[in-house]
Amino acid sequence: MNPTASNKLFNILQWPHEVPGIIALNTLRGCAHDDDPYSEVNLCDYTADDLAHVEACRNALCAALGISPDRLVMPRQTHTCNVAVVDDALMALPHSERMERLQAVDALVTRLGGVCIGVNTADCVNISLADAEAGVLGVAHAGWRGTVGKIAARTVEAMERLGADRSRIVAVMGASICQDCFEVGDEVLEQFVAQGFSADAISRRNAATGKAHIHLQEANRLVLLKAGLKPENITWNGECSRCHPHKYFSARRLGINSGRTFTGILANPT
Repeated sequence: MNPTASNKLFNILQWPHEVPGIIALNTLRGCAHDDDPYSEVNLCDYTADDLAHVEACRNALCAALGISPDRLVMPRQTHTCNVAVVDDALMALPHSERMERLQAVDALVTRLGGVCIGVNTADCVNISLADAEAGVLGVAHAGWRGTVGKIAARTVEAMERLGADRSRIVAVMGASICQDCFEVGDEVLEQFVAQGFSADAISRRNAATGKAHIHLQEANRLVLLKAGLKPENITWNGECSRCHPHKYFSARRLGINSGRTFTGILANPT
């Protein structure tokens, strides 16, 4: 399989304003086939895809970014609020040891140039963050559990420890499930409220079904604002993964045994 045969590998995510020397991206499915929930570009190796296919997709992305495959770093996500630092010590480890350190991690931060850090999502919110002046990058996977746990704020805190300034950090949320598509039970909404979210600010009721619909991007925007980011430094690209299942993977459309959209951030790309 050649992931670049007929489609671009990824979309460049647009920052709220210019961020020199740093790119954030969402991978695109490419030639999606209705009978193949992993077609065509899937970098995630723990959702039952063929590992040779995953490796081919990773190699294709690295080639497009001009980096070697060992400079592509992604964790094994489990809907935690754990954040890991990608530094020289981690990069020097053999791959197996590196992955042991990245088990049950859902956000990464780094100051390294030429290293693409990223997360895999299939409806959950992906958040790329950067302080270009400090050269500090972050990326987070925020499903509803991570959003309730304020993983975005924890990522900002980790970036600050590397030298970032909250007033300079910019954030972009990529393709993820929209409010219209994100129907939840009241028990989920109650967990948001228990952690200080206003139900009026992040949810609405479907008049026909009576079900709650949560705006995950707005919830994460509020978390980032409380963490010290400026309103003008936060944006969402407005694309819904469930509305566009032939462009992005959607677990609500395809099931959990399906591919994932990779969100990567990279400083000093070639």
